[in-house]
Amino acid sequence: MKTTRYSALIITGLLFLISGCEKNTENNRELPVGQLKSHSDCKLFKTAGSEADIPDTISCVSYVFDASADQLSLTHVNAGFNCCPDSLYCNILANNDTIIIQEFEKSALCRCNCLYDLEIEISGLEIKKYLVRFIEPYSGEQEKIIFEVDLTLKNAGSYCVTRTQYPWGE
Repeated sequence: MKTTRYSALIITGLLFLISGCEKNTENNRELPVGQLKSHSDCKLFKTAGSEADIPDTISCVSYVFDASADQLSLTHVNAGFNCCPDSLYCNILANNDTIIIQEFEKSALCRCNCLYDLEIEISGLEIKKYLVRFIEPYSGEQEKIIFEVDLTLKNAGSYCVTRTQYPWGE
């Protein structure tokens, strides 16, 4: 008799777990993923007047959200890196209501720094409010790029900070 009760409890528990997993699978979305799509050359080596009207004392992030593709495109203008990096890349973490974009260079091969423009894409985002935070290798104690994006209200915008320490303002 006890064996029958235990068997019934085990079967009921397994059915509960299986049905619970199916419901969670139906409600889950793909986790957001992001990547650095492209970047400009070092602006130190470009001729004057070849860039947009954003001075080198300003670092800006502009964004555009494509709701049909669940994709957020960000452009970081005047991101500071070494003049001769082996490569540039970003680690992007989108979790709940926070997006963290950490910028890196593989190697610092020169003894100078300069500014670049980065094109970043994040796919799989829900239409909601996010806190976007950039972690930059050369910003030091200068104002951080941290801002709110409310995709329920606006699908485009920008956020800028003033930078005065090298390589900004050179």
